[in-house]
Amino acid sequence: MSKAQRTPALLLLEDGTVFHGKAAGKIGTTTGEVCFNTGMTGYQEIFTDPSYYGQLLVTTNAHIGNYGIKDTEAESKDIKIAGLICKNFTNEYSRPLADNAIQDYFERENMVAISDVDTRALVRHIRNKGAMNAIISSETTDIDQLKRQLAEVPPMEGLELASTVSTEQAYALGDPHASHRVAVLDFGTKQNILRCFTARDCYVKVFPARTDFEELKAWNPDGYFLSNGPGDPASMDYAVETVKEILKENKPLFGICLGHQLLALAMDIPTYKMHNGHRGINHPVKNLITGKCEITSQNHGFGVSPDAIDKNLAKVEITHKNLNDNTIEGIRAKGGKAFSVQYHPEAAPGPHDSRYLFDDFVELMNG
Repeated sequence: MSKAQRTPALLLLEDGTVFHGKAAGKIGTTTGEVCFNTGMTGYQEIFTDPSYYGQLLVTTNAHIGNYGIKDTEAESKDIKIAGLICKNFTNEYSRPLADNAIQDYFERENMVAISDVDTRALVRHIRNKGAMNAIISSETTDIDQLKRQLAEVPPMEGLELASTVSTEQAYALGDPHASHRVAVLDFGTKQNILRCFTARDCYVKVFPARTDFEELKAWNPDGYFLSNGPGDPASMDYAVETVKEILKENKPLFGICLGHQLLALAMDIPTYKMHNGHRGINHPVKNLITGKCEITSQNHGFGVSPDAIDKNLAKVEITHKNLNDNTIEGIRAKGGKAFSVQYHPEAAPGPHDSRYLFDDFVELMNG
């Protein structure tokens, strides 16, 4: 066991609750909004999902690191979570194809973590009290000092983070002679989303989050895609205006997660901060159009207002609902070619029940 794992560490929540554990990864201090993911697998894909930027991740699965790290399974170029909170940080891994142990990976990525935490008690606390900021430290156990540092961390509500994780330069993927051209607005896109497009004979060009509509249109795409990403969608006026322009063009438009929320905002449907969000790979969703249910992968702390949709049924239709809490999981514009879902049909990790949505988008581009 490494020296880092023997060092005492501490987790302090915004409401003053303290959890003690041991250091993992890099010795240091980190802050963010604490959230939990209930998935039993796929920890590396979760670590590298840009939608987690600015968040301290609690994993409810007891063992993290047990099958190692494989470079090709990252969903972005580096770790995006602000820190990790887990029960067992397992450095010895079982998978022969793995490239690294998790401790080496975290040290390389300068990632601070805490293990040996009672994650069951922590998750129950978050479920009851709701999402809040927290601080992890393996440098000091001075509660008063950590409280002062934590008090300076802004709340997630109101934060615009998408442009921070977005690509700085546009880039293309796939066959330039493919059947369809898809313009991707990158608010923190996962790599598997792009692979799902190129696997369906789509040539994609990924544009920075703040790209204006005229530049997107000049590439002459057959369809537009709004990606997932971190932060508060209500703080992204620049993106909402771009989506409104795309809607006027009436070309196929597909949104996932943050992209779903931005489509709603562009149609005058507000979003709200959820009590503790949805993060896991076993969330049941019903497709209201087909009547079929699917098990989905989810990662979001904001939602679309159901009351506002009920008042706008002339222009928007609910297509999917969460069977656990009836939250809005999918919408489409009436009389148009725009649709979106709150969950992650590309999975990585998670089930493939919802991959048909990419096929639906291709069909829309087929005309």
